[in-house]
Amino acid sequence: MTMTASRATGHPGYSETLLRRPESVAVARRLVRCALAAWGMEELADDGAVVVSELVTNAVQHARSEVIRLVVSRPGPATVRIGVVDKSKAPPRHRPPGNQDDSGRGLVLVAGLTAVWGSDPLPWGKRVWGELRRKDSR
Repeated sequence: MTMTASRATGHPGYSETLLRRPESVAVARRLVRCALAAWGMEELADDGAVVVSELVTNAVQHARSEVIRLVVSRPGPATVRIGVVDKSKAPPRHRPPGNQDDSGRGLVLVAGLTAVWGSDPLPWGKRVWGELRRKDSR
């Protein structure tokens, strides 16, 4: 795990390179929970666990590299950003799932739990992210 200080808030950011495997979802959830606990923002832990699970699962299913990068940062005093970087340039597709579909609801969950989410193209891939905010800051 890597820690870097955020210029905006002075709080450390956390990141880790994970293998693109289903087992990495649990590792990602632990990292998000640890970061939120370190920042005293435990009330966001359940939503953060769901958001990171969906973002990492999408990268595991759709990226084409051996590894993905998880970044948990604090761009503001009441905001946490969870991002997953992979080497696929294909943007995430937000599609409504059918009633019988076993998958396809991940980005619907991310959109419902985050204040804002998005995808940033990178020269060699993309970053998909979502921001959680403390309830009392909205």
